[in-house]
Amino acid sequence: MTDQFAKKGEAWSARFSEPVSDLVKRYTASVFFDNRLAQVDIQGSLAHAEMLAHQGIISAADHAEIQRGMAQIKGEIDAGKFEWLLDLEDVHLNIEKRLTELVGDAGKRLHTGRSRNDQVATDIRLYMRGAVDDIVGLLRELRLALLDLAEQHADVILPGFTHMQVAQPITFGHHVLAYVEMFGRDAERMLDARKRINRLPLGAAALAGTTFPIDRLRVAKTLGFDDVCRNSLDAVSDRDFAIEFCAAAALVMTHISRMSEELVIWMSPRVGFIDIADRFCTGSSIMPQKKNPDVPELARGKTGRVNGHLIALLTLMKGQPLAYNKDNQEDKEPLFDTVDTLTDTLRIFADMARGISVKPDAMRAAALQGYATATDLADYLVKKGLPFRDAHEAVAHAVRTCVDKGCDLADLSLDELRAFSDLIGDDVFAVLTLEGSVAARDHIGGTAPKQVRAAIAHIRKELN
Repeated sequence: MTDQFAKKGEAWSARFSEPVSDLVKRYTASVFFDNRLAQVDIQGSLAHAEMLAHQGIISAADHAEIQRGMAQIKGEIDAGKFEWLLDLEDVHLNIEKRLTELVGDAGKRLHTGRSRNDQVATDIRLYMRGAVDDIVGLLRELRLALLDLAEQHADVILPGFTHMQVAQPITFGHHVLAYVEMFGRDAERMLDARKRINRLPLGAAALAGTTFPIDRLRVAKTLGFDDVCRNSLDAVSDRDFAIEFCAAAALVMTHISRMSEELVIWMSPRVGFIDIADRFCTGSSIMPQKKNPDVPELARGKTGRVNGHLIALLTLMKGQPLAYNKDNQEDKEPLFDTVDTLTDTLRIFADMARGISVKPDAMRAAALQGYATATDLADYLVKKGLPFRDAHEAVAHAVRTCVDKGCDLADLSLDELRAFSDLIGDDVFAVLTLEGSVAARDHIGGTAPKQVRAAIAHIRKELN
């Protein structure tokens, strides 16, 4: 019976009196989703083998054979010729079994001084480190695309909203820069999470460390880790780094979703502020006139998917005792899907941002509705010496009059305006224009075109 198990390559076969059922194999196997870790698994194994040889734990000849075998396995995987076997459960056992087929006993010695527990923890961290680097690069590309859009329309005026009601005039460039700021914070969070991802668990073995004279710092240096995980129990059971990444990813998708909502609203014919290039839209199977903003709509939906993965990982970990538990196998699918969803979304949004056409006339017409310069009139009165609360009240009466007359503040005559305060002079009309309103907010973070261009230049310098 033992020989029968050994032929199947099961690492624990001698301990059991009957084979694992096919149903259990399918239920517990991860090989068909964790095989994406193959390249980092090989990378980690080569670093481990190099350390074992340097420490005299395995021979130089075995080390050379392991390197030769791993090179062939990598080639087979790259060529799509590697056979992934369900019986071998996961990516690690599949690669180890193939290595043993190729190099014999040297392959069996590779696992000296480690466990699948610290091996998989290392693989995930290597994978996540690369994913974070890719995502930070994609965030940069999206920010650059938005900077171009903001720069092209730094002078275009549209209404700014609070409570979805017209509030004050702003420039479109300023509005776009708000998302540039959000995605900048996202990149900072990803890079900060990377610091905690980039710690090596290998050497913790199953949970207690190993009796072999390993050199964990050597492996860390070889693999480019900043440090090693300092407690063996925590090293194999920690998934905080995965949760932290998913939290950061959920925030990125939240920002994507907010932008998507505005793009959908702005593209609606009832608003008509923008158009999105046809390649990002679809039509209707029954209504030939339709042009639907499918990409931003779908991104809103995918935000819920990523948020769900964060909750799944938090729930996965909340009841686990130390150290490693089989539950942790369930970390990979939500983690991988989060990486895929976020990567695809950022890539397509950077492209879509360059396919947005702005309609300045529609934006300006909307900014002329809703008494957007009312605050400017109040500020004007304050500068003339009226206390702000009194200025606020005076302008509120003026707006009420405009509502009754069906006109804008700028349409009132000087005499009509002076009825609300005798401090109003003929210079008031300059502050009631949209251009005057945005230009007056000329400070860091303000909506003035001059400040928008300065902010763009500042961010470009940071990104370059």
